[in-house]
Amino acid sequence: MRCIGCGSDAATERPERTAQGYKRFRCRTCGKQWNERTGTVLNRAQYPSDVIALVVLWRLRYKLALRDLPEMFAVRGMVFSHEAVREWEAKLTPVLADDLRRRRHGQAGCSWYVDETYLKVHGRWCYLYRAIDRAGALVDVMFSEHRDTAAARAFFRSAKATTGVTPDRVTTDGHDSYPRAIRTELGKEVRHRTSAYLNNRLEQDHRGIKGRYRSMRGFKCPRSAARFCGAYDELRNFLRLRTRHSQHVSADRRQLQFLRRKKTVLGIMEAA
Repeated sequence: MRCIGCGSDAATERPERTAQGYKRFRCRTCGKQWNERTGTVLNRAQYPSDVIALVVLWRLRYKLALRDLPEMFAVRGMVFSHEAVREWEAKLTPVLADDLRRRRHGQAGCSWYVDETYLKVHGRWCYLYRAIDRAGALVDVMFSEHRDTAAARAFFRSAKATTGVTPDRVTTDGHDSYPRAIRTELGKEVRHRTSAYLNNRLEQDHRGIKGRYRSMRGFKCPRSAARFCGAYDELRNFLRLRTRHSQHVSADRRQLQFLRRKKTVLGIMEAA
């Protein structure tokens, strides 16, 4: 192993471990000491990375309040506060969302369904722009405090950069901000359809984030709302087992795929 300070190969493993059981190393050239988690976002955490990753996964995946997780892990002999859960979430969710977003680059379809849904943040109604393709896969998600042309343009710009795909057609609910944003960011050749009925599949897809955030009793600040919603949708899309609507997936295959993808998610957060 190379030294993280001088880059020398003269690094030796020390016999003692950290309090969490991680290996420690020392460079014979510069004398610098480090461990397996040095340089990661969980370097000074008081719990092992696999435990923290599991806490954040359960926080995102299941309808649990912030104070539910400490109670669940206290039964297993691990005691921490809800503030620790909040801190771990703030550290790991951006890393997870960025990694999952890179994995689906170039995989979006050419027919997008775009809409925004309401979220209450500190007593104010804000907007969550979301888009899915024809197969129901996530295109992009963006939190905004405003619903205007500037927000719509920012969303399409982000969606195009994230997916690396320019759609052939975009279906919206007919809000005035969309036509100009589509022409500016996606091009004049993109067909824009306005129909509330065609967008029903996206309206139904909003149920995921709506049902999840109700148990949290809203958000306290826009930054935490944007961070959580982005990571939640990315994780939900990654753990989605169907590749198209009305596809049948057997129970055995569903369980196997879920365990494989869950292992991938935990590995991303443990290595953060």
